[in-house]
Amino acid sequence: MKSHVKAVVIGGGVVGCSVLYHLARAGWTDVMLIERSELTSGSSWHAAGGFHTLNGDPNVARLQAYTVQLYKELEELSGQSCSLHLTGGVMMADSPERMDFLRLAHAKGRYLGMDTELITPSEAKAMFPLMDETNFVGAMWDPVEGHLDPSGTTHAYAKAAKKLGAEIVLRNRVTELTQEADGTWNVVTEQGTVKAEHVVNCGGLWAREVGRMVGLELPLLAMEHMYLLTEPMPEVEAFNRATGREMVGVLDFKGEIYTRQERNGILLGTYEKACKPWSPQTTPWEFGHELLQPDLDRIAPSLEIGFKHFPGIEKAGIKQVINGPFTFAPDGNPLVGPVQGLTNFWVACAVMAGFSQGGGVGLALSNWMVNGDPGFDVWGMDVARFGEWASLRYTNAKVRENYSRRFSIRFPNEELPAARPAQTTPLYDVMVRDNNAVMGDSWGLETPLWFAPEGTEAKDIVSFHRSNDFEHVGREVRAVRERVGVTEIANFAKYQVTGPGAEDFLNRLMTNRMPKPGRLVLTPMLNEFGKLIGDFTIAKAGDERFMIWGSSAAAIYHMRWFEKHLPKDGSVRIHRFDQTLVGLSIAGPRARDVLQELVDEDVSNAAFRFMDFREMAVAGAPCMVNRVTYTGDLGYEIWMPPAYERLVYQAIKDAGAQHGITDFGMRALLSMRLEKNFPTWFRELRPIYGPFEGAMERFVKLEKNDFIGRDAAAKEAKDGPGLRRVSMIIDALDADVMGDEPVWARVQGKDFGTVEPPHGYGAPRFDASGTETRLSKADHGASSVRGLRDGDWSVVGWVTSGGYAHHVGLSMAQAYVPAALADQESENLFEIEILGERRPARITVEAPFDPGGDKMRG
Repeated sequence: MKSHVKAVVIGGGVVGCSVLYHLARAGWTDVMLIERSELTSGSSWHAAGGFHTLNGDPNVARLQAYTVQLYKELEELSGQSCSLHLTGGVMMADSPERMDFLRLAHAKGRYLGMDTELITPSEAKAMFPLMDETNFVGAMWDPVEGHLDPSGTTHAYAKAAKKLGAEIVLRNRVTELTQEADGTWNVVTEQGTVKAEHVVNCGGLWAREVGRMVGLELPLLAMEHMYLLTEPMPEVEAFNRATGREMVGVLDFKGEIYTRQERNGILLGTYEKACKPWSPQTTPWEFGHELLQPDLDRIAPSLEIGFKHFPGIEKAGIKQVINGPFTFAPDGNPLVGPVQGLTNFWVACAVMAGFSQGGGVGLALSNWMVNGDPGFDVWGMDVARFGEWASLRYTNAKVRENYSRRFSIRFPNEELPAARPAQTTPLYDVMVRDNNAVMGDSWGLETPLWFAPEGTEAKDIVSFHRSNDFEHVGREVRAVRERVGVTEIANFAKYQVTGPGAEDFLNRLMTNRMPKPGRLVLTPMLNEFGKLIGDFTIAKAGDERFMIWGSSAAAIYHMRWFEKHLPKDGSVRIHRFDQTLVGLSIAGPRARDVLQELVDEDVSNAAFRFMDFREMAVAGAPCMVNRVTYTGDLGYEIWMPPAYERLVYQAIKDAGAQHGITDFGMRALLSMRLEKNFPTWFRELRPIYGPFEGAMERFVKLEKNDFIGRDAAAKEAKDGPGLRRVSMIIDALDADVMGDEPVWARVQGKDFGTVEPPHGYGAPRFDASGTETRLSKADHGASSVRGLRDGDWSVVGWVTSGGYAHHVGLSMAQAYVPAALADQESENLFEIEILGERRPARITVEAPFDPGGDKMRG
């Protein structure tokens, strides 16, 4: 065993071996994997081994597509078979709501390059004759699904890594991690100490224990997961003989089960409601190649539905029941990336779908470590998406909820209840008890979404269509636009940057010039590659003091970036407020009248201009006030310590009573931003887009100084962006866009160029021998594939977000389309697919509400 290496990877499951392989492939051959036992000794060895490309997050789907695409290369390099079985799979819908979900997934697949298709239950039965098709209303076929050998695949990664020069040390537990003053890590093991520049925690079931060695409590939990293997089934063997193919994989939402052929029998697994955590506080080091005691009674309700839906399986004998632990994060996605506050300590864990995601995780993390950027938009997997509120008890509750809902539909207006409330402001009881608010979870904080009238239940009726909140959100919007409204804005991230180097530091990080004293600026922040990684409001509050507001969900993500670039001389200090600073926003044409009653100084338009910042007493409480709101109307943000929030809120309500003041929630705010064409962070503004693609050029001052990403941004400005963010108006029916819908355009006779969506490689297709192919449902005895084009129309873009803009009475979306199309406001040029139906849409270059910005400036 070497004594010094570039990086140590801890853990020899499929993820650890993938990270090792990708690091070596990227040129870091001086790397070592240390495993406490044998390879695959945690969860990998007993996994069902399924893989697919479809994912609710298109950016994760992209990495899953890469993972599947990688297996052919891996087999060739390693000489180790992964035993690929590319059978394809069908998702079965038993209700109209689940069919709507499949329509959304199918539409999303259009711009991911996937060949999914909506089919009938009878067509699905032709591929899996063990089902009773009368239990279903429809299905979706995906040719890029299948299964492999978990052990063989893990060893293929390991053998490929070793061929590239990496080292693997087995039967050697890591017992301690310490760090030297120069940042070097001491990896203390049973066989001695290894010094490494970087440490990667791929500990799997033991990832929590490895994290605790450096004072880190990772939000992950192992759950018991069961699947059963049947005895050989004559029906399976007969199908194989008749067709020369395996049966496809099937996912049954209602039964909470997945099934596929395993040899000449069937594998059936379930994500049962009565789920059970395994070793919820600590993982025993001695656990290894062993299984847990099966508990068929716990999964009996799912099996009962499963046997009804698939009566051919009910008659089969059970050969074996596998019950083993897998780790999950609270939202079911992996935890990947550098850990804020630690130098060169990385994680790649909670990858419950290791054979769908392991390759992509290894690629992204190796890019990140070697090049300083993952090369993809990995926010859905970034460990920084969770804050300190994701404690052990929070994680345990949320993981159980996620596991039990794995095959349940998540509606766009659905707020899940587990582990809530986690964080509340002083107004929580006022909002819920007195104001009848429907609350939502905003990065662990309870935030008002909308307000139900007195006598009406404060509850969402979940739906893909316009729901029971529609008229009430509309009422809140009209109140703001016509009079004045108040909303809580504690769910912003808040920072203070101070010190003699503060202004130079921020000028280096941000694309816009820093404001003069008492003024605000809006500014993006770019990475080294000129991509959008932040969007902030910044106030100059003093000679060496700046206040910053941004997205709360990105607070850890941004702190990690800030700390990475802090000057070494101590001339800059950053403080993150979280809920030690809360806020209220008042907006609407009467907002100034309300504020003037609460302060003892002049807030007229001449004295307190648009984009001014001022520290003043509001209702006697010390506050900071920004003259800006996300509504795009006249308005103010008022920030204060939480001890004063109830006082200021009640004073606003009292002063606003004569003006008809109304409480409004997050949904009304998002509706109003649509009619102003304001983007949102992590929907419109993401690390896959440049500032000119995102239509943020007015906030990018290329001439000001050499800020991070400037050269790449200058090149984008010179060459012109390939894509462009646009605002669109849709002729919708009773459903609005939710995000990730395809945008179609009539392109016959025009050449708009070829624009590859940043989400996708397109779905790779390989047969069991690793030969690239294209499979259709026709290969499984069903009717021929229908193409994805309809005459002269083609998918050219995708929706990032949208909804109903109540004041202007329009269904709206924001989307990315080829830049050559971005100013085309013609009718009959675009369509947007909503729940399987393509609806006419058109670009609007000017914002429908107050396009000149007179109201917010007046």
